[in-house]
Amino acid sequence: MSVVTRFAPSPTGALHIGGARTALFNWLYARGKGGKFLLRIEDTDKARSTDENRQAILDGLTWLGLDWDGEPSSQAANASRHAAVAHEMLAAGKAYKCFSTQEEIEAFREKARAEKTSTLFRSPWRDVPDADHPDAPFVVRVKAPREGQTTLHDEVQGDVTWSNDQLDDMILLRSDGSPVYMLAVVVDDHDMGVTHVIRGDDHLANAFRQNLIYAAMGWDKPTLAHIPLIYGPDGKKLSKRHGATGAAEYQALGYPAAGMRNYLARLGWSHGDDEFFSDAQAKTWFDLPGIGKSPARFDFKKLENICGQHIAAAEDAALLQELQGFLAATDQPTLTATQADGMVMAMYCLKERAKTFPELLEKAHFILTSRPVVPDEKAASHLTDVSRGILSELTPQLQNASWSRDALEGIVASTAEAHDMKLGKLAGPLRAALAGRAVSPSVFDMMLVLGQDETVARLKDASA
Repeated sequence: MSVVTRFAPSPTGALHIGGARTALFNWLYARGKGGKFLLRIEDTDKARSTDENRQAILDGLTWLGLDWDGEPSSQAANASRHAAVAHEMLAAGKAYKCFSTQEEIEAFREKARAEKTSTLFRSPWRDVPDADHPDAPFVVRVKAPREGQTTLHDEVQGDVTWSNDQLDDMILLRSDGSPVYMLAVVVDDHDMGVTHVIRGDDHLANAFRQNLIYAAMGWDKPTLAHIPLIYGPDGKKLSKRHGATGAAEYQALGYPAAGMRNYLARLGWSHGDDEFFSDAQAKTWFDLPGIGKSPARFDFKKLENICGQHIAAAEDAALLQELQGFLAATDQPTLTATQADGMVMAMYCLKERAKTFPELLEKAHFILTSRPVVPDEKAASHLTDVSRGILSELTPQLQNASWSRDALEGIVASTAEAHDMKLGKLAGPLRAALAGRAVSPSVFDMMLVLGQDETVARLKDASA
């Protein structure tokens, strides 16, 4: 059997980071098993679904690198098919017409609450023959079993049992003939050939209600895997009070997509003690039994650590391309050809210890700025009359130097020694002159990247 998974977001909001992890798990499982990963937009809530949210979901998945097979499908577009299945169930005696009004149902529930009995509505129309039906609006309800228990096996939760007397006769079609979400999900999953339903464990109760439709239609049931939700560091459900919650927010914060995939995969799933891994490894290793039952806690420090490792390990050209994408996504000017060339040349000394793209850009400030370099306040404090004098002594020596690391280190070291100062003490003024920053890559790396002419010109500017 070929594996088919699906991600089925609702376009009533942006792509939440929890939804992104669900999509990732479905993508990893399908790709690792040589199957298909499908995308279905569950847009049946017409009042809250928007084209902007739909596009934001697609953009978020694209940024994360979670490619789907075929075109995204629309649940709302299949409404007639959903309704047809309900009518099949009706004809087979697996569903019935219920003529109870909302007022009658609410009156029953008020009475039940007052008497402290179950508010689960039992329709009086369940076994009434068609000949006795009134000419009035009705809903179509499924006939749920009233006795015994139902046990579903879940790849994450294990065997889960539900008492059938707690199942209601779920509505399938509203009084206007439109299908409900619960019916639409099952019909779409069946028609799309979905073999594995991997979703949040807040849908676990829904699985028992949806199981009624599979049973009534005699359809094969998919393998279930209900994954725990993501909590914040305080053990409460992840929300905006913890920080960013949407995938687009993490893109705007400058986290690399590979780092996000790695961290989200590790959030609730494990493969031994492995923390840092590639997509290829994740696809090979990922399996449903590796998902834990307990909620995962989002840890921003771990995310940054993983992202820093991915930046350091990335190929320079790929990193530059993603950096340009970050700039475009955050409405910043993209790099000029000259700046891009400089970035590629300097990547060897920029990638280490940069955890996000803003950090990478800050380290690359010496490439992205132009003469005259304007130092920030902290860097400017290193440019005293004494240090300017030393820079002016250093400049003619660098003009005549062979441009190699050994030669540059020798010249700077001997100049520092001549003034009875440590090399580190001279690094401050050099950083201010070359980068305009107190924190930057090594002064020798900057010199090598900038080249002899630009280095000398910046030192002359600073010592003037």
